[in-house]
Amino acid sequence: MRRVCLTLPTDRACAATIRAVAEEAAYGARRFDVEVHLLILDSSGDQVLTEHREVVDALAPAPGVVVHHLDEAGQRRFLREVIARSGVAAPERVLQLMLPTRASYGACTNRAFLIAEALGCASVHRRDSDSRYQYLDGEPVFPLQHELAHLGRRAEEVAGLVSRSRLDPACARRPVALVGGSFVGEMSVDVAEIRRLDPGIYRDVVGLSVPAGYPEIWRGNLIEESFRGAGTTSFTGDRTTLTRVGPTQVDMCNIGFDREVYARVPLPPAIDTIGSDYFLIHLVHDARLPGVLHNRHIINFHTGERRSDSGFLAYQLRLAKFLLSTPYFDAVYARMKEAGDALLDTAGHVRASAVAGSVRDSALLEVTGNTERLDVLDRSYRRLGGRYAMAADLFAARRDRLLAEARTDMAEFAFLIDVWEPLTRTGAVAGTAHAG
Repeated sequence: MRRVCLTLPTDRACAATIRAVAEEAAYGARRFDVEVHLLILDSSGDQVLTEHREVVDALAPAPGVVVHHLDEAGQRRFLREVIARSGVAAPERVLQLMLPTRASYGACTNRAFLIAEALGCASVHRRDSDSRYQYLDGEPVFPLQHELAHLGRRAEEVAGLVSRSRLDPACARRPVALVGGSFVGEMSVDVAEIRRLDPGIYRDVVGLSVPAGYPEIWRGNLIEESFRGAGTTSFTGDRTTLTRVGPTQVDMCNIGFDREVYARVPLPPAIDTIGSDYFLIHLVHDARLPGVLHNRHIINFHTGERRSDSGFLAYQLRLAKFLLSTPYFDAVYARMKEAGDALLDTAGHVRASAVAGSVRDSALLEVTGNTERLDVLDRSYRRLGGRYAMAADLFAARRDRLLAEARTDMAEFAFLIDVWEPLTRTGAVAGTAHAG
């Protein structure tokens, strides 16, 4: 029986989301006759962790669903075992990249990838704790429907199952590597308040995420469309497209990857950097691997914690790191786009060495524009005042560290790619013995 991993990484209270994702797991097992491993990777504090354990313990057993609830201690034990068995160099460095002390959007998903390999899963399907499902006629609209129906199958087989196909016929024999949808509701990046306070400052700040060299009219459109997902349109019926899925068309709270991708290349383990977990979407697109785009969009919302003073400052720091990482990632994406099919070997598998080379070279770039990026943020946030001025003070105090980390994050990513395949090959079911 095919095994799949439906994962929910979290570091905040999300009892309702755990119950909802468990319902999706039961749906997937029932509808597709697969074994769904519901993997909750929990980095919450003690009180919330206890609440989550009670929620998990109270879940009704569902045929074909196996629930794993791992706190950070359990995740660390698993990682230490796999890292030791793999024999990779610098094991403590690898452990730190896989389970850092600070927030990392890529690292939490990398842990899910590695555990999924240990469980023998064919795919990983990610949801987020600050999202929920749409409903139609009283029933939840689960993205797993399209993910399980299409992932791993040859594009030529899937072509007759989707609403339309826009895939180059030359890619028809390649398997579907990614299935995803977007989100509706609040913006994925929390900058709506900046737009309300000052549209001009909003354009300046969001414009820092647009690659250099874009014509001004395109820049304006990109800024206008950034972080908005699918808008506010409610789901009324399925629409699916076989295509090369663009990174701006899907969201990481609503995505499934075939193991042929994540077993070869991990996500960047960048610290305190939003958006770093979108790397594999770029890789799938640029390698001309087929994907299916669907409209079972998930509802995105912002938690109350993000509105607190500490949550606000933490988020603004992650936004700043994202903007500083942009030129490095843009250089890698440009190289991957140019490489195209050369990112694949003769068997059609992703060549991790080609990706690592591009990432390693990006870490050597002289990104003089990053000082200007911080200057733009400083001027903009001080004009906004209030908590934004406090964020500007934080950026100023950590200026040199922020600039250095944007570069070293890329070097660390290249290192992790180099050791990734030995790690995924070493994964063993025994390593999940600590699952709750």
